[in-house]
Amino acid sequence: MTFTFQTVSQEELIAWIHDLTNEFPHLDTSEYIKRVLRMIQNKDTASFEQMANDCILEGLSYISEAEPDWTFVCARIYLQKLYHEAAQNRGYHPKERYGDFYELVASLVSKGVYNHSLLDDYEKEEIKEIGAIINPEKDKLFTYIGLRTLADRYLARDYERNLYELPQERFLIIAMTLMAKEPKTQRLAFIREAYWALSNLYMTVATPTLANAGKNYGQLSSCFIDTIDDSLQGIYDSNTDIANLSKAGGGIGVYLGKIRSRGSDIKGFKGISSGVIPWMKQLNNTAVSVDQLGQRKGAISVYLDVWHKDIFAFLDAKLNNGDERMRTHDLFTGVCIPDLFMEQVEKRGDWYLFDPHEIRQIMGFSLEDFYDEEKGDGSFRQKYWECVQEKRLSKERVPAIEIMKSIMRSQLESGTPFMFYRDEVNRKNPNSHLGMIYCSNLCTEIAQNQSPTVMEKQYVKDGKIIIEKIPGDFVVCNLSSINLAKAVMDDVLERLVPIQMRMLDNVIDLNQIPVLQAQLTNQKYRAVGLGTFGWHHLLALKGIRWESEEAVYYADELYEQIAYLTIQASMELAQEKGSYPAFSGSDWQTGAYFDKRGYNTSKWIHLKENVAKHGMRNGYVMAIAPNASTSIIAGSTASIDPIFLKMYAEEKKDYKIPVTAPDLNEKTTWYYKSAYHIDQYWSIQQNAMRQRHIDQSISFNFYVMNTIKAKDLLALHLAAWKSGLKTTYYVRSTSSNIEECESCAS
Repeated sequence: MTFTFQTVSQEELIAWIHDLTNEFPHLDTSEYIKRVLRMIQNKDTASFEQMANDCILEGLSYISEAEPDWTFVCARIYLQKLYHEAAQNRGYHPKERYGDFYELVASLVSKGVYNHSLLDDYEKEEIKEIGAIINPEKDKLFTYIGLRTLADRYLARDYERNLYELPQERFLIIAMTLMAKEPKTQRLAFIREAYWALSNLYMTVATPTLANAGKNYGQLSSCFIDTIDDSLQGIYDSNTDIANLSKAGGGIGVYLGKIRSRGSDIKGFKGISSGVIPWMKQLNNTAVSVDQLGQRKGAISVYLDVWHKDIFAFLDAKLNNGDERMRTHDLFTGVCIPDLFMEQVEKRGDWYLFDPHEIRQIMGFSLEDFYDEEKGDGSFRQKYWECVQEKRLSKERVPAIEIMKSIMRSQLESGTPFMFYRDEVNRKNPNSHLGMIYCSNLCTEIAQNQSPTVMEKQYVKDGKIIIEKIPGDFVVCNLSSINLAKAVMDDVLERLVPIQMRMLDNVIDLNQIPVLQAQLTNQKYRAVGLGTFGWHHLLALKGIRWESEEAVYYADELYEQIAYLTIQASMELAQEKGSYPAFSGSDWQTGAYFDKRGYNTSKWIHLKENVAKHGMRNGYVMAIAPNASTSIIAGSTASIDPIFLKMYAEEKKDYKIPVTAPDLNEKTTWYYKSAYHIDQYWSIQQNAMRQRHIDQSISFNFYVMNTIKAKDLLALHLAAWKSGLKTTYYVRSTSSNIEECESCAS
């Protein structure tokens, strides 16, 4: 469709703009209309797309702290553009907004964009009935940046990048995909509920699910964690597995702590091992060379124990200066820290570095396999001091504070390493009866049992090479997040959480993971991570200051409610579908999960009894991810983080998009304090309250000025550790440029 400005009157154009802005009478559109008309007066002809672009660009210039609602005006114009583009490509009139849903499904299946299972699982009449659920009015909930992000990254297009799918159709395809295997008598009702949750922006699914559900490529899970065996075969096999997962859109965490250190022996030959850095270089190359369908490079984090002899080289690997042969700029780093190390840092004591291979050879155990079962006492420190006293072990003695200085220097330069407090993580592991948690994932919110996959033997049989492996626990997590600002303010949590948990649980059975041991682990624990975003947005709407006891108390109260509903939903799914295979002997089954968290009110005791009786569908249930991209789509604030600024510009290829804090007005503005001006101890207190209710962990950032003194940053780390935080994510200083992880966004 081409508009010719000689034939389309100014009155018609003005009427079109008034129609798009009539819900915002507080905005003065008269000057805007004049400027749009001036912009197009010099053009003889223009496509609808060009006209819409002009209107959007002009509208963006009006977005300000005083008039943030111009973002919705720009979104309405952009919606008209999307409707027009989809209608042209699909062959219907743009005034209909949404075309025939069945025709969309059939067309994209034939083009190889949608998976044929959509037509296999659903009859034509069913799909038509499902299509009738779509409510185009829900498109009006999007901000401009939210709609642009959804359209640019997630809506289905053909292989020539022509748009076919519209926002509500993406939500409906996700609902159809995740409910496809539910009983036919119930699945339409479940699809309606899932669509209700998604279309109202009460929740978001993980980025891989948002991008790939119903499509012919990619997978649905957010993140994976591998434990690399200390063998050449194990290292190269892991690299292959990591490449396959990265290609399919997953974020990867890698535990390197079992690999022998630099100078260790190999097959009895002394001093020839090159340590972990060369294997990190390989993983760095994998992250760069195996991208995710050309959209972005792979995202891999690596973790090492703070007692490992290679720790200093590991901590320097992200620095910008020094020997480039020892640098891995494209990896993210994390340090696995026992309580004992933090105690030694605090009292300025010594710390000893060991080779894990030598410990196994001489001591007959692996030090990384132990943790302190009690705060201040336990098997890790017993085994550690045994190693210190063992004269046959080679060891390096260094002041603990020197390692901590290296950690903080790297954090202020690169934002990493992440901090993984292994003792607290394992003390609160609901499945400690079957394993150990060595590290976290790319975004520090996942904490699940891990073990390396080991090749047992290979042989030739009937002309084929047979390789037999003993599969380890290869962590998989499936994420989804509640939009707190909308769901809490609309009081829908009790309705929302059950459908959200059903969607998450169904991802486990639908997902085709290209690494078999990950597939096995996924089924064994059926782990999910229900999380949240929009915490700062919610506080602003409720008129609660971030730096207040009220905010700390509210974090405790709200997340206890969410935890209760989540555990109850998993228990009810277990009643319906059966428990996860590893349930017997778990803290869920014994009741220790509830005891450790002090859940002793009557409703918690009743739930504890029901869990013991009926089981849990999922071995892990909650984790709070960063949610950077999907919180933008949902028009809220990211994760549990405070905002950076009340207004900022999102950079695009050829222009900038102004963005304001959500629901910014004369009342909320007083509650939107910048992250870098917030006392971080209040954030730690909030998160300590929140962490009590989260069985896994939380992507928790520190926000500091680049002028922060070392003793002040150290004090923050000590406070986080003492408060019972399991992990901390980035140290975001005002001078560091930090890359976001998109895989865990949900």
